Amino acid sequence: MITGSSGADRRQIPFISLVPFLLIAFGLAWGILALFIFLPDRMTGIFGELTGQHPLFFLAVYAPAIAAFIIVTYNAGIGGLRRYLSRLLLWRCSQAWYAFLIVGIPLLFYGGSAWKGNLFTEPFPFPSFQSLLIALLLAAIKGPIEEFGWRGLALPLLQRKLAPIWAALILGIVWGFWHLPAFLLSGTQQSAWSFTPFFTGTVTISLIVTTLFNASRGSILLPALMHFQLTNPIWPDAQPYDTYLLVGAAVLVVWFNRKAMFSREGAVTEVIPQAESRVMPRDLGSGTGKAS
Repeated sequence: MITGSSGADRRQIPFISLVPFLLIAFGLAWGILALFIFLPDRMTGIFGELTGQHPLFFLAVYAPAIAAFIIVTYNAGIGGLRRYLSRLLLWRCSQAWYAFLIVGIPLLFYGGSAWKGNLFTEPFPFPSFQSLLIALLLAAIKGPIEEFGWRGLALPLLQRKLAPIWAALILGIVWGFWHLPAFLLSGTQQSAWSFTPFFTGTVTISLIVTTLFNASRGSILLPALMHFQLTNPIWPDAQPYDTYLLVGAAVLVVWFNRKAMFSREGAVTEVIPQAESRVMPRDLGSGTGKAS
């Protein structure tokens, strides 16, 4: 059963595992970027200029996933890691959530771009179909991999102690702060952005994806899909207006799911599934849905 927390799972992945998880996730990512920030000439001379496509930047982005894999394997072995990865196969959720992921998120970006005034003025950024496919592939294998850590391990552990609304806010703050060094380093995509709207966006997204996470009974796949949609290079540049619209969307999602968000009942707390359960998907606006 994905929802709920069994004694066996608590012994396998104890709540205190959040500490080494955060130490590894922050230590690896911040350590790599700090070297380029404080020793730019030496690091560039050895590894070349750090960009968003550099292997070391990918390694930094993968830090939460690497931390989660280490924690799960250390506590539960290879068998536990396999069962943890089986959460990638959890795809059942209401049609409303799929509509939001596939249609709603693009509309937020196009609406934000229209609000910004650049919807029909910005040229399509890809000169060829091949370059578009490469950009989509890189987007798919970069940011979404973070979800193995943030939603795969950190969120269920936080929900053992806190209602989803508070777990989402805390994780959103941690998640946003984790990105900070990328904003201080030229050559990264984040260096051209303002941190405050981005930070607001991570907290906002955390609220939405927490609701999706619990509605899908602990899926890692669907939060990763949402992450991909939010970084999809096809969507137009709408900053910071896309963030404003995301805040509005988060308010609606939390309001319609307020019973589930403010109660620990039905919150997913297992990192490693103990057994399969057949459950009905929860609607986007069903705050009264309960897990079995």
